[in-house]
Amino acid sequence: MIDLAREGGIWTATLNRPDKANALTEDMLAELADIAEAAAAAPQDARALILTGAGKVFSAGADLNAARAGLATSAVWERLSSALAALPCLTVAALNGTVAGGAIGMALACDLRVAVPGAKLFYPVMKLGFLPQPSDPARLAALVGPARAKLILLTGARIDAETAHHWGLFDRLVAPDDLLSEAHALAEHSLAATPEHAAAIKALIR
Repeated sequence: MIDLAREGGIWTATLNRPDKANALTEDMLAELADIAEAAAAAPQDARALILTGAGKVFSAGADLNAARAGLATSAVWERLSSALAALPCLTVAALNGTVAGGAIGMALACDLRVAVPGAKLFYPVMKLGFLPQPSDPARLAALVGPARAKLILLTGARIDAETAHHWGLFDRLVAPDDLLSEAHALAEHSLAATPEHAAAIKALIR
């Protein structure tokens, strides 16, 4: 349920479970983590990594049946977000639609987030009785500030794309047909540089 395309130094991993709003299973999360770790091990080949989804929703978060069976507290979420955050190459979350729940973690762990105008973001951990994944609150607060992070996590607020863009949570809003081309365009300078140069700049920002 994860499709991986490799083209010209850009790896594109697509969540491909559109009939279930790309709800995440443990196998899907593990496969994404495997891809991120493989990209880290092949810096000459993986010059940029793009995450996107099939259909009109990026991801509804954890598959609810799997979450109730233990996925909500699985270490695989942190394994994935840590692997993404540690990548030396540029990472872009190309949000083709709404991103919810635990799926927000992988978007937060990416360097950039581009989204379609209809994308919404919400993290209903209070309602569902789960804690957010360990790294998510700090990454969220770093982008939007502590008060807005509390608004999202403690009240379950649904944030529309325009607001997310205004807050700096989404870096760009683009038309659906232009989403992947915009993500590719953002990677142009990284592709033109050496992997070591890109990694050095990322290390300075961390």
